[in-house]
Amino acid sequence: MMTSSPARNPPALPVSALLEASSLKLELVAGKEGLTRSVGTTEIQKPGLALAGHIESLHPARVQVLGASEISYLQTLGEETAATRTRAVCSKELPCVIVTGGLQVPPALVAVCTERQLPLLRSPLSSLELIEQLRAFLSVCFSPTSSLHGVLVDVFGIGILLLGKSGIGKSELALDLVMRGHRLVADDIVELRHATDSIYGSGPDLIKHHMEIRGLGILNIKDLFGIAAVRDDKKVEVVVELVEWAEDEEYDRLGVEEQSYAILGVNIPMIRLPVRPGRNMTSIIEVAARNQLLKVRGHHSAREFQDRLVRAIADGRAVRALRNVE
Repeated sequence: MMTSSPARNPPALPVSALLEASSLKLELVAGKEGLTRSVGTTEIQKPGLALAGHIESLHPARVQVLGASEISYLQTLGEETAATRTRAVCSKELPCVIVTGGLQVPPALVAVCTERQLPLLRSPLSSLELIEQLRAFLSVCFSPTSSLHGVLVDVFGIGILLLGKSGIGKSELALDLVMRGHRLVADDIVELRHATDSIYGSGPDLIKHHMEIRGLGILNIKDLFGIAAVRDDKKVEVVVELVEWAEDEEYDRLGVEEQSYAILGVNIPMIRLPVRPGRNMTSIIEVAARNQLLKVRGHHSAREFQDRLVRAIADGRAVRALRNVE
């Protein structure tokens, strides 16, 4: 089993990044000075108990979400009591407070957040929708990441990561695949992240949708072949390592014993393909993608062939044994 480079810890996420996430539909109400505060976890809290006076239930590292029930409760309190409870909650080092459903924000909450320089945000989404979208956004931001020198392509819906030493022909192979209707995800540098027990790859923003072909230079695949020829990210489902053909080396001829490549703790099926003149590598990659689709659906051609072969040998031995008895 081969492994990739070690994981990188994700950088601290400033609250300002939440405002830039279009899926959250957030607007700033107060506490602009605190937008540099950091969100430290993917966990989210609704501070109903804390507003009721149980401050010990508050988790300071979590984003605090106030929905209709919390806002309604604050409105039932007297102005002085609401201000006291709000000030007690906001005395903790919270990243930010979000009011959902487009609700009117209580003046006491605005005043305290302004005083404490605590970002107070509002979204038209319901609490359920906001928490779901926010959790998904934070999961991506806090996922372990790594990067590899390689090429990631989408072939028949299967994400194939091409690896191999520089100059072996990864980019040329990817270009040929694009010309046959498949899609480029990343060339040269593939940024990888771990999410929900899978590995997803994408290209750095600076070189996204670009490819380097020796002799031609940098090509913009999106401009050359259209939007359908590229995609921003893709789940990595097969790793193909391109190696130079060596006459004295044994290569897998049956495909029964599968190899794997570990990326951020996840084992990805791996194929080692020897490269030499005359081999149609593009067709081989397409067949590898189709074969992976069959495996996902429960059909392993090599193992099925091996089972038939074993049964045939066993049947032949049985027949010979009966003849010897006769």
